[in-house]
Amino acid sequence: MTSRRDFIKKSAFASAFVIGGLPELGKSEPLPYSNNIRKPIVISTWPHGMPANDAAWKILSGGGRALDAVEQGVMVVEADTTNLSVGLGGYPDRDGHVTLDASIMDEKGNCGSVGCIEHILHPISVARMVMEKTPHVMLVGDGAYQFALENGFKRSTQEMTPEVKTAWEKWKSENHFQPVIDKNNHDTIGMVAMDNNGDLSGSCTTSGLAWKVHGRVGDSPIIGDGLFVDNEIGAACATGKGEAVMKICGTHLIVELMRNGKTPQQACEEAIQRIAKKQSDYKTFQVGFLAINKNGDTGAYSLSKGFQYALAVNGENKLFDSDYFVKA
Repeated sequence: MTSRRDFIKKSAFASAFVIGGLPELGKSEPLPYSNNIRKPIVISTWPHGMPANDAAWKILSGGGRALDAVEQGVMVVEADTTNLSVGLGGYPDRDGHVTLDASIMDEKGNCGSVGCIEHILHPISVARMVMEKTPHVMLVGDGAYQFALENGFKRSTQEMTPEVKTAWEKWKSENHFQPVIDKNNHDTIGMVAMDNNGDLSGSCTTSGLAWKVHGRVGDSPIIGDGLFVDNEIGAACATGKGEAVMKICGTHLIVELMRNGKTPQQACEEAIQRIAKKQSDYKTFQVGFLAINKNGDTGAYSLSKGFQYALAVNGENKLFDSDYFVKA
């Protein structure tokens, strides 16, 4: 059986990469535009961010909107039935339900999300429809599913793959029906991008924690936790243990730190340090953050070794190892 970590180990990756940033500014001073803004640009989590970035780049390089790019980009991963942490091919909850979470946010502050939705291939597109067709931000469970059907989405006939079903049965026999959160069962895909107009958007989609209690919703569909965009300042997305991100409103924190003069890299590092300071079990799980500001400067940082991210800029799409907090 292919595990998520095996998937990452088998993926090609580049050497660690030092990200430049803005000089530190005074508190509450707005970030200035550079004379040499890097755009378009797209950054996303994990090795599956590589094909996602490729799809997003086709839109961005053609002058398309960042919102369309971040939707189309993560749809590639949602449709990959071999991915065990995103889409209908992901590991189920402890009752055998594959429930999906997704969120999307545009340059105008509009946002939409779905939580604990089942049987829909592209929850990110349902999230966008929630944003564009309702006065709400979030729909969950059966309500989200019914909304999807009413708006032209089809019920997927996909069932658990034999590999996933075998893993689920093995987990039940070994863990006595108790959810287990460790560094191997909470990957996702988050993506943030800036288009040629200098506008930012972001997306996040996941099947959530493997073997979670039925009904659990993590950070991915929560605006300000798994994803946040402020077109005046920057954008951020998260991956890893959602509960840990939610406890610090991680992506909103990062954008506010950038608003107060931090570079994207500094902001990601401070958010991770906040988790380590506030959550005593931080060595037992993984969290990774990505951020981008209006100059096209980027940041990436994680709790532990192993977080990778894909960055597409200047026509090149590359995979990098993130720096991390826990060195021992």
